[in-house]
Amino acid sequence: MNRRLNNTSIAVLATTGFEQVELTEPVKALRDEGATVHIISPEEGQIKAWDQDQWGTHIKVDVAVSEARAEDYNGLLIPGGVMNPDFLRQNEDAVRFVRAFFEQHKPVASICHGPWMLVEADVVRGRKLTSYPSIKTDLKNAGANWVDEEVVVDEGLVTSRNPGDLDAFIAKAIEEFCEGKHEEQGVSGQGYGRGSDVSPMQ
Repeated sequence: MNRRLNNTSIAVLATTGFEQVELTEPVKALRDEGATVHIISPEEGQIKAWDQDQWGTHIKVDVAVSEARAEDYNGLLIPGGVMNPDFLRQNEDAVRFVRAFFEQHKPVASICHGPWMLVEADVVRGRKLTSYPSIKTDLKNAGANWVDEEVVVDEGLVTSRNPGDLDAFIAKAIEEFCEGKHEEQGVSGQGYGRGSDVSPMQ
C-alpha cells in the first residue's frame, strides 16, 4: 500500500475545548497516509474535546508546546472550536510555535476558529484564507484577504470554515503536506513578498 505521508511528521496544536471532529478526523486521515502525528499542547496528560454542544472525548498529549520545535515537523494542523484558539493565543510558546512554521516555509492547515492563532502569530497579512464567519473581521483587520469558500489554499496555507468542510479540508491539507515546503509560505517581510504590499483595506 502506497501511503503518501510515510516519513512525514505532523504537529497538531490544540488544548481543551478543541472541536472534536476537527482534530480526530484529520488525525485519522494523516495516520492512514503514514504520517507520524503528535498532539502538541500547553496542557499535560490529556486534553478534552468539545463535541458540538457538549464535552467529548479525551486525547493524549504527546509533547508540551514549551518543548516542541517546528524543526521537528513537516507541517502543522490547527483545529478549531471557540475555546481552543482563544486559550492558545494567550500562550506565548504556542504563538511562537505557529509562527515558526511560517518562518520555515512549512505547510499549515487550520479550520473554523483555528485561524485566530494565525492572527496572533501575525502571519495572515496579504494571505487569502477563510474561517468560521464570526472571526472574519479579525482576519481582515490583520490584513488577510478573507473569502467564503469551502477550502482555500494559498502557497502552503490551507483553511476551511467549519466541520462541514472537513472532507475538502483534509484532502487539501494532505496534498500540501505531501508537497512540503513552499517558498512563498512565510511571514510579511520574510519570504513572503506580497504581504508588505497588501493593505488591510484591500
